[in-house]
Amino acid sequence: MQPLLTAFVLVMLVATSAAQPAPASAVVVLQPDRVFDGERMQTGWMVVVRGERIEAAGAMASLTIPAGARTIVLKGTTLMPGMIEGHSHLLLHPYNETSWNDQVLREPLALRVARAVNHARATIMAGVTTVRDLGTEGAAYADVGLRQAINEGIIPGPRMLVAGPAMVVTGSYAPKGFAPEVPVPQGAEEADGLDGVVKVARSQIARGVDFIKIYSDYRWGPNGETRPGFTLAELQRIVEAANNSGRPVVAHASSVEGMRNAIMAGVETIEHGDEGNAEIWKLMVEKNVALCPTLAAGDATSQYAGWKKGIDPEPARIQRKRQSFKAALSAGVKMCFGGDVGVYAHGDNVRELELMVDYGMTPAAAVMAATSGNATYFRQAERIGRVKGGSFADLIAVEGDPTANITALRQVKFVMKGGRIFKE
Repeated sequence: MQPLLTAFVLVMLVATSAAQPAPASAVVVLQPDRVFDGERMQTGWMVVVRGERIEAAGAMASLTIPAGARTIVLKGTTLMPGMIEGHSHLLLHPYNETSWNDQVLREPLALRVARAVNHARATIMAGVTTVRDLGTEGAAYADVGLRQAINEGIIPGPRMLVAGPAMVVTGSYAPKGFAPEVPVPQGAEEADGLDGVVKVARSQIARGVDFIKIYSDYRWGPNGETRPGFTLAELQRIVEAANNSGRPVVAHASSVEGMRNAIMAGVETIEHGDEGNAEIWKLMVEKNVALCPTLAAGDATSQYAGWKKGIDPEPARIQRKRQSFKAALSAGVKMCFGGDVGVYAHGDNVRELELMVDYGMTPAAAVMAATSGNATYFRQAERIGRVKGGSFADLIAVEGDPTANITALRQVKFVMKGGRIFKE
């Protein structure tokens, strides 16, 4: 019944949706004040879009406007690749609205999908044209169906790279506080043993995930402290199974041991990395593993817990995160843009980039992380993340220059994905 309920909700929402994109014109010429091509700012450029892809991008004097093209002048703006969100949960909504426990235990799947449709719309309208959705948190493979609905044009939303339910060791990741004899719905999919983890990984691949997400550690120690979950050997088997199918593995990891195990097993990104140290940052650089620091999640949950930002001193947790982020940055660790959005509101994705700058990154480096950086880290560099001929026409225009002032990314004036205009 769950797939049928999901389909019903999607169809009903489509019937009332007012945010459908305009049909793609055969040829569109975009003329902004400047173009950030994913690596450098360019002036005097225009971009020619034919169908779903960029046909040409470069100096106006070197390009010819095709006959019959529609020209859109984007005065006062920077045209750039659509942003790529690296850590999203479209099937979650902010924890100050409903706790994670109650979302997993009390919200019907149809309700969660209905919310996710709105989340997808808010995301693309904010200029995020691709998301890496890192786990459905108890909603099984609803992300696979959501991805299909977006790809088929049924609902508006970003491109989705999906993980389905994350992989966890038995007993580590579920709502707490129940009697041991009570079966409790899980926030992810449990797997154990060398053969068991391979079986689960292959099962997830068969159900349509784009990558595997694992919890290398979690708060399941005797006193609730973070401890490793999978053994190194188990992690290596998961990575081998995923890579054999052409899929990467990403790891939730906060502790030194959890991070080290995940890095040595061959994951491609570390999510959170709160307790990283000099040894771990050095290892990440050597193994070419990127970090998704998820600064905005901690910022949000600290405020939910009572911190009055801008009035109260920073909590110790925020101070430690600020320090670890700076240390990783100084060590040369590659930084993803990914805020764990869903913990806070979808559409507020730029919050993470603002914090990355506040914590020590330059605006230009942050914008690069959100475009060509994430495209590279997520194996998408040939498709998205740059303004160049042959790439998908996933383009946004923002008022001002975000490489000088990161808050310009909140002033989204134009959104195109695959040649279709979502905002103009």
